Amino acid sequence: MDVLSVLRDLAIIVIFAKVFGLIARKLKAPQVVGEIIAGLLVGPSVLGIVKLNSFLDICAGIGVVLLMFSAGLGTNLKQLLHTGVRALLIACAGVLVPLIGGTLLYMAFYGFAAVGTPQFFTAVFIGVIMTATSVSITVETLKELGKLQTELGTTILSAAIIDDVIGILVLTFVIGFKNPDSNPGFVALSTLAFFALSIILGFVIYKVFKVIDKRWPHTRRIPILALALCFGLSYVAEKYFGIADITGAYVAGIILSRLHDADYIEEKMDINSYMIFGPIFFASIGLKTHIEGITWELVLFSAAFVAVALVAKIIGCGAMSRLCGFRGTDTLKIGVGMMTRGEVALIVAQRGLTEGMISSAYFTSVILLIIVSSILTPILLKLLYAKDKKPVEAA
Repeated sequence: MDVLSVLRDLAIIVIFAKVFGLIARKLKAPQVVGEIIAGLLVGPSVLGIVKLNSFLDICAGIGVVLLMFSAGLGTNLKQLLHTGVRALLIACAGVLVPLIGGTLLYMAFYGFAAVGTPQFFTAVFIGVIMTATSVSITVETLKELGKLQTELGTTILSAAIIDDVIGILVLTFVIGFKNPDSNPGFVALSTLAFFALSIILGFVIYKVFKVIDKRWPHTRRIPILALALCFGLSYVAEKYFGIADITGAYVAGIILSRLHDADYIEEKMDINSYMIFGPIFFASIGLKTHIEGITWELVLFSAAFVAVALVAKIIGCGAMSRLCGFRGTDTLKIGVGMMTRGEVALIVAQRGLTEGMISSAYFTSVILLIIVSSILTPILLKLLYAKDKKPVEAA
């Protein structure tokens, strides 16, 4: 691997990723789907003009960290803390039911395994992938319908934010338990220690950044220091606590999310992510996916994976919302609103591949889930809200 070959690969990835990303957006599909298809096209499965090397793999890893940092920056911490018990319970059900459903689905296809075996952790990880919620498409749909600021819209948004936090915690625990030498008590203790340290240091770091933000508002030094915090906390999380680096990046984003210049920091992070690291990450998923490895069994599993992932969210979130006092079609709206998947599901799947918990073949299932959920969610939400209007119009 030399500099010239790296430059050539980067040029190909950036051009193809952006072109196919724009095509996907024109077709009302998530842009990331187009970038993944671009990676699949230029990779060994189709054209074979780009091969994933160590440099691209490292860049993809940085892309994941930046994506999770941006997700943390975009978290409304005040809303998260004051969202109420209902959103928390709905989010917990939205994680638990898909987690169980995905685990049982894998075991139904490939056999039940004893607790602690590699196959058991693979089954659990399939469930972990299903827990993630991407609320961006739901938010756009609710905005279009004028329902985002309603009690229902706020509940869906809050539950989705909490859902991702819980999903990252579950990911952290599963990766920790996967190590054959790990002690469950030690894993739990180290995880709690990291978050306790994050709360204490996070408060201090936030105060320091607040002073800097007040003295030098809207200056480049703020996003530069924020990026250093992101990388530093990612390193500390994995190196000293055995927690996924993306968890550290997400926590770093949450620490800074209430700064006056949080949007400015996120804007600067998005430039790096949008132009180079994001396309490399999503294209790398396509590069790692080998079409020749897809069997009819995997096609059938992918179809079942999509069905279980969608239905599990609707059942889990819908049933809990009914227990929390929502009635009629509102429970179904919450379930449907929570069933979209996006970047977080891909990031979790990527992490599982890195840890050797799943093979690259299962990216096919995840990509299919993102496409189907992104198409179905707006359609179903509009149909459900259209039903509410009919009695009013008739009256």
